Amino acid sequence: MVDRTPLAAVLLATIALCAPPMMATAAAQERPGPVVELSAAVVSFADDGVVRELLVGGAARWSVSPRVSVGPELVYLSGTHHSHVVVTGNVTWDLLAPTTGRAPRVAPFVVAGAGVFQTRESFPSGPFTSADGTFTVGGGVRAPVGDRVIVGVDARVGWELHFRLGGVVGIRLTR
Repeated sequence: MVDRTPLAAVLLATIALCAPPMMATAAAQERPGPVVELSAAVVSFADDGVVRELLVGGAARWSVSPRVSVGPELVYLSGTHHSHVVVTGNVTWDLLAPTTGRAPRVAPFVVAGAGVFQTRESFPSGPFTSADGTFTVGGGVRAPVGDRVIVGVDARVGWELHFRLGGVVGIRLTR
């Protein structure tokens, strides 16, 4: 098995180094406040066939410009004799710009993230834990359902090879 952890570390370091200059550039621009999101999804893994697992998780996003936001995501998946914890740093780009200071009624977006995928398995001889670098990329749509509440759906593909289809509920912390 190839250890991809150094790749994930390089990607996260690149994001960490690039984020402060982008935030400084965006500081003078009008941008929405931070958002906290809860998500649930069905994940299909490519194995000796298709293996489906349920995902629950959460994320936070801070806007660095009116259309770009960054933040962490933590998700948990549970299988029959194993579980996964995935932590990524995500960049989200809204495809439509706000007009007259307001977000579009339906906002399509793309998202990409990189981080660590940890698996914990149970064997008769005892537990085994492994961690590898990971990435996800995909897109979806979001829509506000009030001043601060946002709902949406997204689809992503990532490594450990999987396809994810889920829903999200977000709360904007400030107006």
